[in-house]
Amino acid sequence: MKLYDCHTAPSPRRVRIFLAEKDIELENVEVDLSSGEQFSPAFRELNPDCVVPVLELDDGRRITEVTAICHYLDETFPAPPLFGTTPASRARALEWNAKVEQQGLSAAADLFRNTARGLQGHALPGPDGYEQIPELAERGRQRVIAFLRRLEEQLRHEQYVAGDEFTIADITAMVLVDFAAWSKIEVPTDSGNLKRWYEAVSSRPSARA
Repeated sequence: MKLYDCHTAPSPRRVRIFLAEKDIELENVEVDLSSGEQFSPAFRELNPDCVVPVLELDDGRRITEVTAICHYLDETFPAPPLFGTTPASRARALEWNAKVEQQGLSAAADLFRNTARGLQGHALPGPDGYEQIPELAERGRQRVIAFLRRLEEQLRHEQYVAGDEFTIADITAMVLVDFAAWSKIEVPTDSGNLKRWYEAVSSRPSARA
């Protein structure tokens, strides 16, 4: 298998952390997003959406969404399980992973992509060009801050985001916290539970992936 990656982007980092947790080594192909390599004809053949990551299987098939890639890897390499260990815990991991994606990461992306100078004309990922909208950036900032407080409340009674087990939801949430920091949004000083959790997950060796 082969992973098309970019070490400066948050989405493929989620897959690298997942791989590191499972001690899986894959051939890694770096895609230079800063030069627009994702829009090249060669990469469009791999993924018409013009985004990373892309997992290319040994038979040539490709998986192009982070959660789908991680699910495939979890099924193919079961230990340690990162989608939960029971039907209830698997549902919980998927539920909270989706919440972090929809309420946190998408908001952080709105903030970053609508303010970054290098993304003028590319405020949304993909092959089509969209202009930046400053109002969306400010709304994104407010949404990120609100969701960090939601995580603080969730972690008040849970060791990890989705319960007692480290799962894909923790990987996604950790990447969110680090991505938000790019836009100068830090964990609120009064969020002791979120800080406790972040210190624990970011100290795992996989966090350096």
